Amino acid sequence: MNFRSDSSAPAAVFTVAAILGAPAAQAQDSEELAKKLSNPVAALISVPFQYNYDHKYGSDESGHKNVLNVQPVVPIELNAEWNMISRTIVPIVSQTNIQPGTSQTGLGDITQSLFFSPKAPGPGGIIWGVGPAFYLPTGTDSALSARKWGAGPTIVLLKQEGPWTYGMLANHIWAGGGDSNRPSISNTFIQPFLSYTTKDAWTFGVNTESTYDWKNKQWSVPVNLTVGKLIKVGKQPISLTGGLRYWAESPDSGPKDLGLRFVVTFLFPK
Repeated sequence: MNFRSDSSAPAAVFTVAAILGAPAAQAQDSEELAKKLSNPVAALISVPFQYNYDHKYGSDESGHKNVLNVQPVVPIELNAEWNMISRTIVPIVSQTNIQPGTSQTGLGDITQSLFFSPKAPGPGGIIWGVGPAFYLPTGTDSALSARKWGAGPTIVLLKQEGPWTYGMLANHIWAGGGDSNRPSISNTFIQPFLSYTTKDAWTFGVNTESTYDWKNKQWSVPVNLTVGKLIKVGKQPISLTGGLRYWAESPDSGPKDLGLRFVVTFLFPK
C-alpha cells in the first residue's frame, strides 16, 4: 500500500499537518486496518464472530437456521519472505425443522485452512496464498455433522488498488473417512469478492459463497451485500458489519429468499 506525499507543498501546510497529525494518522491507520481486513491473507490477527440467519428450508419452507461462525485468523511468520495464515471456521448452530419436526443446537463441523503466502505481492501487485484445507467432524449432534473427515487444496488470489479490493478464494474438499453409513463428500467452494474502503474506514462489499456438491450435482449460491465500519473502543480496533444475503440458487430442501448477516471482528495489529 502506497503512501503519497507532495514535496511541493508550502511550509505552512506542514505546520498545520503537524498540529493535526494525530487525528490524520489515526484515520489513515483505521483505513489501512479496514483494507487489511478485506485481505484473507493479511499479516493481521483477527477474530470475527459472523452470525448468519437463513430460512424457508424444506418442502414446506418452515425450516430456519442460525449460525454463529467463530473465525480466528492467525498469521505465522515462517521466514523473511513467507507467512503461513491459519484460518479456522467454528460453527455454532441452532436450527429448527431442517429435519422436519426436530430442532438441534450445538457445534457444527470445523473447517481449518492453512495458506502459505509470500509477504511481498507478486507481479502486477497480485497477493496470493495456497495450501491445504481440512474438514473435521466435530459436530455435537448427528444432524449438525457430516460425520466425515476430509481434506483438499485451497487458494486465494486478490489485488488491492487504492480503495478497491477484489479477488477470489476457493477450495475443494473430499471427505470419505468416518461414519461408513454417511455419504462421502466432494464439494467445491468458490468465493469471488469485491470491496471498497473509504478514508474514514467504511467498507462496502459484495461476494458470493458458492458451493457445488458434485455427489448430488447441486449448487448453493448465497450473494452477500454488506456494509462495515471500523471503530476503536479504547485502543481496541473493532469492525462492525451488517448486510443481507440473497439465495440465488439452493437445493430443493435448502434456504430461500433473503437472509441476514452480522459480523463483529476484533483486530490485533502488531
